[in-house]
Amino acid sequence: MNATRLVKHLFAPDWIVRRAFSREALRRIEAAIRRSESAHRGELAFAVEAGLDLLPLLKGVSPRQRALEVFSQLRVWDTEENSGVLLYLQLVDRDIEIVADRGINSRVPQEEWDAICHRMEQAYRERRFEEGTLAGVREITELLARHFPPRVPDRDELPDKPVVL
Repeated sequence: MNATRLVKHLFAPDWIVRRAFSREALRRIEAAIRRSESAHRGELAFAVEAGLDLLPLLKGVSPRQRALEVFSQLRVWDTEENSGVLLYLQLVDRDIEIVADRGINSRVPQEEWDAICHRMEQAYRERRFEEGTLAGVREITELLARHFPPRVPDRDELPDKPVVL
């Protein structure tokens, strides 16, 4: 276990999420997700948390493992076409993970998700959290529109509001 990571997570206050994402920023991200979903049949969710609790840290839970847990907890998998996508941000590690359901993963290679994550992480390193997230939403929108074009009527299966864990 990495002692530095442990200390950073355990002493990360929850308010760092509010410092990185104001209420207004979270509203703009919610609006971007809503607009995104009008361009495709996918469902997009955004979740952010400051850091991990002690037990997951002791178990060595990686940001990817945590993202998979959140994907399940938020029921992003529970869409008619298996077309849910989770953008998960762990602020302490400055790590963004994109978890896509099997309907999308069968059409979009992991390299494309990884490239989006790397660009978002670069923005986060520069403390441009809102801008990086909105850019990521736009890129995901383009991928989903290509592979899951919209159809009318389309129902919103997941909440668009960002989740602060």
